[in-house]
Amino acid sequence: MSSIDTSTTVCAACGKEDPTNTCNKCKMVKYCNATCKKKHRSKHKKQCEKRVSELHDEELFKEHPPCDDCPICFLPLPLDTRQSTFKSCCGKLICSGCIYAMLEEARGRGQVDDLCAFCRTPRGTSDGEGIKRVKKLMDTNNAEAFNVLADLYFRGEMGLPQDYEKANELYLRAGELGCAEAYYNLGISYKNGDGVEMDKKKEKHYCELAAMNGDVKARHNLGCLEWKAGNHHRAFNYFLLSARAGHKDSLDVVKQGYMNGIVTKDGYANTLRAHQQRHDEMKSDDRDKAYILRQMRTATRL
Repeated sequence: MSSIDTSTTVCAACGKEDPTNTCNKCKMVKYCNATCKKKHRSKHKKQCEKRVSELHDEELFKEHPPCDDCPICFLPLPLDTRQSTFKSCCGKLICSGCIYAMLEEARGRGQVDDLCAFCRTPRGTSDGEGIKRVKKLMDTNNAEAFNVLADLYFRGEMGLPQDYEKANELYLRAGELGCAEAYYNLGISYKNGDGVEMDKKKEKHYCELAAMNGDVKARHNLGCLEWKAGNHHRAFNYFLLSARAGHKDSLDVVKQGYMNGIVTKDGYANTLRAHQQRHDEMKSDDRDKAYILRQMRTATRL
């Protein structure tokens, strides 16, 4: 007969039953009150820190969640953020394929469609109107809107001054509201010292938050940080996760790891299949056409 774990049914300090005060870090033990909690702190500290670290890693090394869907075609949004557009009128991220299809349809009718592909609101006539729309969305706590305005301040675009400190404040708020990319952007600010002092610990902290919220670039970056620190096992855990989520640079690293005997044959094969499946889920003819058109436009500007 197995023994019964009484750690959550009696006070860890005095042994009384039905304690109501749980350790807010590890959630493993309970206490009668704050006095018992304080009394037991020195005995519990090591066990608590170990469990907190385990819980952190469990969250950090979960499989990547599916990408959000485009609200028009319902396919997962591309990992490359340049292949999606944030619409300040409705607060939606629209994939380039749906925007391309809408423009092609209008062109076939001999028209120029300047309406939002989702809500059909006319395009803003000025930078000021666009920023006004973004700020209106921010009033509803739209995380992407905070991230968009942060980007504008970071680059000094649409009539706004370049202000790294303001951008970082907005990145932080966007991350708190659920925008994983904003946490990653904030981590990069700490990496490069943009508006803040360079801080490797904070870079890693915000990249971890970004990764746990679903940012593939952040997870790849964490792999690079762990590799440089000599933590090769942890590094490849990151690379494998981000490669399976569709990140090409991570897949290239995993391939090199397989060739050098770090990654097993099965590990590489399973990762390659998962990587391809993610890309197949995101693929569409319209997205391919939009990507080719963007590449052609980029080439003609060189």
